[in-house]
Amino acid sequence: MGAKYIFVTGGVASSLGKGIISASIGKLLQARGYKVSIMKLDPYINIDPGTLNPYEHGECYVTEDGEETDLDLGHYERFTDIRTSRLNTVTTGKVYQEVINKERRGDFLGKTVQVIPHITDEIKRRIQLLGARKVDVVVAEIGGTVGDIESLPYIEVVRQMKYQLGPHNVVVVHLTLVPYLSASGELKTKPTQHSVKTLQETGVQPDVLVLRTERELSQELRNKVALFCNVEARSVVQSVDVRTIYEVPLMMSRQHLDETLLNKLHLDPRNEPMLDDWKAMVERQKHPKRRVKVALVGKYVELPDAYKSIVEALTHAGARCDCKVDLDYVQAEGVNEQTMEEKLREYKGLIIAPGFGDRGFQGKILAVAYARTHNIPLLGICLGMQAAVIEFARNVLGYPDANSLEMDHSTAHPVIDLMEQQKGITEKGGTMRLGAYPCAVTKGSRAYAAYGKTEVSERHRHRYEMNNKYLQEYIKAGMVPTGINPEMDLVEMVEIPSHKWFVGVQFHPEYNSTVLHPHPLFIDFIKAALTE
Repeated sequence: MGAKYIFVTGGVASSLGKGIISASIGKLLQARGYKVSIMKLDPYINIDPGTLNPYEHGECYVTEDGEETDLDLGHYERFTDIRTSRLNTVTTGKVYQEVINKERRGDFLGKTVQVIPHITDEIKRRIQLLGARKVDVVVAEIGGTVGDIESLPYIEVVRQMKYQLGPHNVVVVHLTLVPYLSASGELKTKPTQHSVKTLQETGVQPDVLVLRTERELSQELRNKVALFCNVEARSVVQSVDVRTIYEVPLMMSRQHLDETLLNKLHLDPRNEPMLDDWKAMVERQKHPKRRVKVALVGKYVELPDAYKSIVEALTHAGARCDCKVDLDYVQAEGVNEQTMEEKLREYKGLIIAPGFGDRGFQGKILAVAYARTHNIPLLGICLGMQAAVIEFARNVLGYPDANSLEMDHSTAHPVIDLMEQQKGITEKGGTMRLGAYPCAVTKGSRAYAAYGKTEVSERHRHRYEMNNKYLQEYIKAGMVPTGINPEMDLVEMVEIPSHKWFVGVQFHPEYNSTVLHPHPLFIDFIKAALTE
């Protein structure tokens, strides 16, 4: 028996939470013993979000095999512990690029290349390629909203697959909005009705409706939606606002969404979902025994989605430590000699955020200096580690002009240098050091105490690295490398052993943190922040 497919579409408005619903479905089916894979179908024409501004698209997530992807893949991994790859992400740009390459090679010789069948066939090929990898169910989220011009080829693929594979092999879950109008004191179902009608006009009938709402929906209202939208009443579920996104799978389970989907796919429900560990984690999140204030110093602080994986990694670590992490965002551009004491003194731990470019970089360096001189636990990630290395060079090694070649091409002390493999690369998009690489961890270090092993693998997204020419000077002055890439001798981690907890990492540990397996560095960082 081949894989079955669940497509998740959205209507009325974007940002309703299709990614969370998709991840929740994946989690619930896993909890019933099924092997699941999950993917994102993005309608934009960019090849990937690697060159997109965070203001446009939020965080760029990186898979282990080095694919730059949508942030929803982070949700999929955090909920399901599935390690995604380039197979789990499709964009219109990738699809058109592949079809055009085939046309140039002569694969379609003599034929007119069209959206149907050539573009839709390529989309189907990529979806079914994932379904061929020994999984029971593929959950595929379609980005955007029904009715968008750019989404039409994907909706057409759903129609074709439902026709070709049969209704028991393809199920459509449609997420839509039921707004509350305070002026009249009413919940309005008309937007949902219009959204479903738009979907039906493309030849696709939703099998399940998930109604996003701020208020509880009565059974009468659900029955009304079911009647007007041609959906069984038991297949209409609500998604009410909750305190944490990790409550969503439990809320869907209480409404038997997983049972409904399995029935429609003619799959045996098998057993009650095994969610005890998940429930315990959610309870620790909702009822923490302690609280700790932590600051994330970065330049996109008005846009939390830019640091989504870091925020969630702190949530996971906090729950593991029975602690609520009260996270504040500190604008790096606003940190200077006059303001840093006022802006940073109340925090028990500082995270220096990753990023690119020199905007706010001096503020990050000053935040590092404050943490180092005040013995405050610090975790520097990617550019955050580079800021830590530069601050140490300036204020401890005595090189006031030390910098990264990214920020200053003429610096006399380039303690952060362009990687050898990056020299000569001018194209943008997929050209950085991307994906998982091994790291040898030094015994006796903070990192070793956290990981509990000497070999780890972490994901990267960078072009610059610590300049090994200065390494011995750093070691003599008290900043030591505790993580080295064994293949290229690159410094992956630095620490100050005399400090309470001071760790800089060139990689992105947040990508490897999941709900049930929080990242050890984040756990150790929170433990240090909790210690007086």
